[in-house]
Amino acid sequence: MKNFKLTLVLVLLTTVIFAQKSPRKQVNGTIGHVNVDIDFGAPSVKERAIWGALVPYNKVWRAGANENTTISFDEKVTIQDKTVFPGKYGFFIIPNDAKDWILILSSENDAWGSNSYNENDDVVRIAVTPQFVEENQEELSYNVTSEGIEIAWEKVRLLIPIK
Repeated sequence: MKNFKLTLVLVLLTTVIFAQKSPRKQVNGTIGHVNVDIDFGAPSVKERAIWGALVPYNKVWRAGANENTTISFDEKVTIQDKTVFPGKYGFFIIPNDAKDWILILSSENDAWGSNSYNENDDVVRIAVTPQFVEENQEELSYNVTSEGIEIAWEKVRLLIPIK
């Protein structure tokens, strides 16, 4: 019984340690005169298969690790032809192996992961074509540019076009 308890403690401790390996990051920038804040868990590739494996195709992904990714705007913006009012939004991605990927801003901005995702909370849902590149981006990154928000992880690059 003593060995079982010790094994259980070690398994739980290992799980907690490895579950916290993705650091929480914040990225800030401006698009025009709008302040943009992004908060996300930044997982690393670590020689793993990402798209279609760790992140399954055709399923909602939290666009980071641990708590869902959030994007905040301090003024109204336009994403494609959709108006988005100032506020903090949950950000989700539905990757696809054969067509455009779906990028989602949701009014649900305080979830853990994507388990509680509900399409009824979508504020914006757009289709974008992923770019596949040769260069590996080891750690998930977000970057605010004059064009919008760039997302890079593994060999995929995405752009949320924002005006």
